[in-house]
Amino acid sequence: MTPPPLAAVLAELSLDLPTTRFVSGSLPVHAVGDDLVLKFYPSDDAEEFRIEAAALTALEGRLSVQTPRPRATGTREGWHYVLMTRVPGVGLDSVWDTLTVDERRALCGEVGAVTAELHAVTEHPAPLVTDWTEFVRARRDVVVEHHRQQDLAPEWLELVPDFVDGVDLSTAHPVFLHTELLREHVFVRHDGTRWTVSGLVDFEPAMVGAAEYEFVAASVYLAGGDRACWHAFLHGYGLEPDVDFARRCLAYTLLHRYSTLRRYLTWLPVPGKPSLDELARLWFGADVT
Repeated sequence: MTPPPLAAVLAELSLDLPTTRFVSGSLPVHAVGDDLVLKFYPSDDAEEFRIEAAALTALEGRLSVQTPRPRATGTREGWHYVLMTRVPGVGLDSVWDTLTVDERRALCGEVGAVTAELHAVTEHPAPLVTDWTEFVRARRDVVVEHHRQQDLAPEWLELVPDFVDGVDLSTAHPVFLHTELLREHVFVRHDGTRWTVSGLVDFEPAMVGAAEYEFVAASVYLAGGDRACWHAFLHGYGLEPDVDFARRCLAYTLLHRYSTLRRYLTWLPVPGKPSLDELARLWFGADVT
């Protein structure tokens, strides 16, 4: 694949500013000056381009923290692009190891509150909308093969069908989802006194669906096995979960498009013997003991 036409797009947009490519991320993203970001999507990711452009437009000014504001979109030489404003701060992942326990928990609580704001946004752009019932059905059809291909141990894999079939996912109220609340997608900054959440980025996997689908990444990646951080997130969101909630979250963990249960079992708490009910309690329950 040819590299994205950075110079041509900058000229097209009349931008004569220095650029720096960010080293992380799966797509080519460049800082343009101090205030702008130019993100490229190859032709195979046209859907992700449409989703992110639509999501950012819908979210402009809607949250208490910043999201990138789209300034231009287009296609050139087989690449799609979005020019957007740069969110202030740094990725939470870049400072996580330097934070105190209390700072981590406070930030997770703030992310929970921002997530509740996101889920309350009622404008659902068409590129994000899918038939959620059909999406879940399709994921159920392939869930065992998905995790078999991920080399999930047989003693866990054999539990998956009965668990997923035993969880009622039919009552979902569709909400605006980010779907990847990873630390690198949460921006934070220090105001001289404390760290605060400053923004959310990377909306190309956004969709409209069940809130519990969002909580997979929040528990697995954001809290990362720290149950007090998970409890802080839930408190910030305004949730007091029960057993059924935890089971729905684990069911969506198994059904998630990008789920790798085998890997999650290497860094998250696990029961003494394989049990998906116990895993639901450990990963998505509210208690912190």
